[in-house]
Amino acid sequence: MNYSNEVIRLAYEELDRRRETAAAVHAARVDEIRMKYPEIYGIYSDIVSTKDRLADAILSKSGNIREEISKIREQNLKNQAALKSKLKMFGFSEDYLDMKYSCPLCCDTGVRNGNRCECVTALLDRFAVEKLNEQCRIKLGSFLDFDVSYYPENYSYKGNNINARELMANNLKFCMDYAKNFGPDSQSLFLYGKTGLGKTFLSSCIASELLKKGVSVAFDSIQNYLREIENEHFGRSDGDTLQTLLNAELVILDDLGSEFQSGFTASAIYNIINSRLNMGKPTIVSSNLSTDELTAKYDDRIISRLTGMFCTLRFIGEDIRQIKRRNGVFA
Repeated sequence: MNYSNEVIRLAYEELDRRRETAAAVHAARVDEIRMKYPEIYGIYSDIVSTKDRLADAILSKSGNIREEISKIREQNLKNQAALKSKLKMFGFSEDYLDMKYSCPLCCDTGVRNGNRCECVTALLDRFAVEKLNEQCRIKLGSFLDFDVSYYPENYSYKGNNINARELMANNLKFCMDYAKNFGPDSQSLFLYGKTGLGKTFLSSCIASELLKKGVSVAFDSIQNYLREIENEHFGRSDGDTLQTLLNAELVILDDLGSEFQSGFTASAIYNIINSRLNMGKPTIVSSNLSTDELTAKYDDRIISRLTGMFCTLRFIGEDIRQIKRRNGVFA
């Protein structure tokens, strides 16, 4: 994937911050032990000086170097065991004086076995999604602001009388639980129903909760994403929106059906949905279209995945925005 220079800069600045934080925490802990527990600090200092003693033994060229090195190593092992015992005795964890890196594989250097470490790729993907989200004009919401009282208890839907309020209360609880328990194995969701029923709002609430937890969430209208993908594909702009969407932990595609229809957009939609399903990554899709309207607009490959491989949430009721306007509420 091609990352922008700004995304690369942000990723390596984060690596620098992580190293600085690890060093600062370690130094504070060492200083604490030095001041309050001199007997522990003495053992720790002896361990730290092991490298210098080994170097001196090798460079001295006198006596039995192998025997001297063996003694130093043996003493170091005893010191390490004694350090762990003393730390535990005074209520500390055995690794309290170890340097704690965010990534133990590369020690926050970003390089592992001469190659870019997985942690750098994760940072690059995270910042790429964050830059993509800067273009989103959808305001993030809060579950606390979702008012089920706007939905009628008796609503005629396809010839049946349905308790829309109860249905929407269940949808609210489902989305709250989804955000609370979200993980790599979370299912994909398909939210459908007429306009103004809260699909975008509940999607934004999920995004808001997960972003607070540090989850990589890409959230915008499908129309905006497809416009960027098309511009990049035909060389009208730089970036790799498609790959960014495939890499994100969660992608929320809002307002399916609002986009301009073409062979290119249909292929891109299928690519995003199908590729993420194949990778086991959850996707949330919302649409104002009914299942019949979707079937008429998209080919079977897209419809079969949305209706057969996504968990579907139906939204019914009256347009909340219109109800608010009638009640003089314009916020």
